Amino acid sequence: MQDSQLVPSVAAGRNTTRRTAARLAAGAAVAGTAVLALSAPAFAHVTVQPEGAAAKGGYAVVDFKVPNERDNASTTKVEVNLPADHPLASVMAQPIPGWSVQLTKSKLAKPLSVHGEKIDQAVTKVTWTADGKGIEPGYFQKFPLSVGALPDNTDQLVFKALQTYSDKEVVRWIEVPQAGQDEPQNPAPVLQLTAAADEHGTAAAQNASDDTKENAAAPDSGAGSDTTARVLGVAGIVVGAAGVAYGVLAGRRRTA
Repeated sequence: MQDSQLVPSVAAGRNTTRRTAARLAAGAAVAGTAVLALSAPAFAHVTVQPEGAAAKGGYAVVDFKVPNERDNASTTKVEVNLPADHPLASVMAQPIPGWSVQLTKSKLAKPLSVHGEKIDQAVTKVTWTADGKGIEPGYFQKFPLSVGALPDNTDQLVFKALQTYSDKEVVRWIEVPQAGQDEPQNPAPVLQLTAAADEHGTAAAQNASDDTKENAAAPDSGAGSDTTARVLGVAGIVVGAAGVAYGVLAGRRRTA
């Protein structure tokens, strides 16, 4: 009687264990999905990166990388607002097949001095509009700009951008990231600037150092090769003389 009662108890325990494992697995799956959902947008931000370096006081070509975040719509327009606190005197766009570009100029509150000339207007916004399908789901597009002269009194430039989709949705990438804080949901593209002296002086010094080392190593290399050749030559002469002596002695022994 006790055995018959024990079997249902064991079966019930097994079922409970299975249900608990299933619940844990389901919970893990939901948590994993939530993590992916939260982390996925971090890889789909509109960003800006220089082609090479963006040195203070110099000129640079920068690429605005715009990925398509939607599965059922295409990106048809991209607007980039240039920083008003650090206006750029020279802004030129590179033609992109399938896109038209418009540069909007505005009057500056404080004129710029470029090569001794006063400039009271500058490009403050660049707009790219798709002539066809635009950036389709699963793709991204780079929008290059030649800009300068870059300011020498800041370490970064913030470009606020608007991304418009074919279903009329507009995503505003305008939140400025703050040091020591979490990244905002829609961060604005930020261009990091490098120091002009570090960019040019250090590279030149490094090249000069490499040339000096190369020139200093050349004579040593030649001297080492010449010494090796002489040693091998003497060794050859010694071996040859030994061979001749051995042949003479062998001939005398055969004659005797």
